[in-house]
Amino acid sequence: MATVQLNNVSKSYGKSRTVHDINLTIEDKEFMVMVGPSGCGKSTTLRMIAGLEDITTGQLVIDGRDVTDVSPQKRDIAMVFQSYALYPHMTAYRNMAFGLMKTTRLTKPEINTRIHEAAEILHITDLLDRRPKELSGGERQRVAIGRALVRKPKVFLFDEPLSNLDAKLRNRMRAELKRLHAELGLTVIYVTHDQIEAMTLGTRVAMMSKGRLQQLGAPMELYMKPANTFVATFIGSPEMGLIPCKSSAGKIGHNAFIQEIAIGNDLPNDIIIGMRPEEMTITQHGMARGRVERTELIGAEALVEVALGEHHVVIKSPVMGAPEIGDDVGVDFDLARMRVFDAASGHAIWPQA
Repeated sequence: MATVQLNNVSKSYGKSRTVHDINLTIEDKEFMVMVGPSGCGKSTTLRMIAGLEDITTGQLVIDGRDVTDVSPQKRDIAMVFQSYALYPHMTAYRNMAFGLMKTTRLTKPEINTRIHEAAEILHITDLLDRRPKELSGGERQRVAIGRALVRKPKVFLFDEPLSNLDAKLRNRMRAELKRLHAELGLTVIYVTHDQIEAMTLGTRVAMMSKGRLQQLGAPMELYMKPANTFVATFIGSPEMGLIPCKSSAGKIGHNAFIQEIAIGNDLPNDIIIGMRPEEMTITQHGMARGRVERTELIGAEALVEVALGEHHVVIKSPVMGAPEIGDDVGVDFDLARMRVFDAASGHAIWPQA
C-alpha cells in the first residue's frame, strides 16, 4: 500500500474554481473518508486523485512519486464507482478478469487464482458465473469491489459506493468494507455525503464544504470538537443545537436564560453556543425554559424539539415520561461539554478543535 499527498491541489473550470488549495496526506493503510454535501468538491477531488480530472494547480504524490501528470492507468490505483460500472454482457468472473487481461501480463492461471482469492474474501465464489442482471445490488457492488481487489493496487478509491443500496444492505456493506480494510490493510480514500458512513468507516475524516477542507481528524474529534458551525451541524444526527447568545463579563445571555461560564472574559459580544442532543436534559426546573414543539418516538429514546425563545434545539429524552407538544419545560445544559463559536465567522472559540 502507499501514502497519498495532495499539495495545494485546486480545480478550476474556466474562471470558476470548485476545489481550493487542498492539503491532505492519506497515510499507508489508512481509511480516509471525504465527506460533505453535494457540490462540495469531494468527488472532484477523488477524480483528480484517480486521474479522471486534470489538476489545475498543485501536486499529487502517491508512494513518494509525483503523479500529477501521469495517466490514470499508470498511477497504480483502483476505483469503485457508485453505479458499479459492470459490463452487462459479461459474467462476474469476466468483469473481474477483464482489466487484468487488458493491462497486465498475468497468465490465465494467475488471473484465475487472483479472482478466486478475491471472490472468497468477498463471499461471492458462487456468483462468478452470473451476469449483473442476475445479481442483487449488494452482490453487484461486491463484484465491483472484487474487480478492484484483483488488481492489487496501492490505493483504493470509492465514490459513494453504497448510495444505491437500501438501508439494511448499506449497514451490511459498511461492515464488510470495515472488515476488508482491517484484514487486508488497504489504503482507502472513500467519498460520501452520508455522515453515518463517515463516522463508522473512517480512521480519519476530511470534512469539505464549497471546495474547501473544513476540518480533518478522527470521527469523534469532529463530533466532539467541531472546528466551525458547519461541521457542528453536518456531523451528528440529530444535528448539534446552535443558540445565538450575547456575552459580557463572563456571562452568556439569551432571552431564555443567563448563565456564568468559566472560559474567560475575552469573548466577542456575539457568540453561538452549541450543544448535542444528548448533552441537554429536560427537567422540571432548568437553566432555561422552553416550549415543546415536537416529540418523535424512536424506540428506546424520544427526540424532543424545544423552542428556547425563537431558537430551537432537539433533546434526547427517555420515552417514558417524554413531554408532549405544548408543554412548558425546563432545560439543563452540560456546560462542561458546551461549545462556543464566533457568531461572525462561525469558527470555534472554545474548546479549540
